[in-house]
Amino acid sequence: MNSPKSLIQPEECALLLIDQQAGLAFGVASIDRQLLLNNVIALAKTAMVFKVPVIVSTSASKVYSGPLMPAIQAALPGIQSIERRNMNIWEDETVRSTVLKTQRRRLLVSGMLTEDCVSFPVLSALAEGYEVLVVGDACGGLTAASHDLALRRMEAAGARMTSWIQVLLELQRDWTRHETYDGARAIVESHGGGYGIGLAYARDMLRPS
Repeated sequence: MNSPKSLIQPEECALLLIDQQAGLAFGVASIDRQLLLNNVIALAKTAMVFKVPVIVSTSASKVYSGPLMPAIQAALPGIQSIERRNMNIWEDETVRSTVLKTQRRRLLVSGMLTEDCVSFPVLSALAEGYEVLVVGDACGGLTAASHDLALRRMEAAGARMTSWIQVLLELQRDWTRHETYDGARAIVESHGGGYGIGLAYARDMLRPS
């Protein structure tokens, strides 16, 4: 395995999407909920473009939280969510065995809520020697303070913090990688705010003479 300081490669990673459900999003106050949804969709699309395995898990989907949010599901065609009861996906045998089957030792984690269903499995995976990158802007917490404190606890335990756009750019790294160029660029243009607007402008207006 590469050093934790090395840049991530698509073939080394798996993405965990935890409890990205509307019922939980109602309680998120650490980030604008529409922005959070945008970021999670962008991250999910990134995983698909770079062929990173995605493990999706939901909880209480029939009684409170609802299913995986439809816009996220649309970005993950063919991927089914694993329903569980435990707050910690690492303590759910079905989810944990699915992660083990990927044979990926670098985990990207996005979910709600940061204070429990994100931080608990991150701490558990770190204890078992996994390298974990928490996609902080694709996680939602009950308050800005409690979200930040959970991120700090995970970082103190050895997790690394990142963002969805850094994940995409780190996996692409070279815009001459033609096999992922179109997909990566489309994600940035759709979800990358001003950066995406700039890329679209450059494509349409700044053509060489």
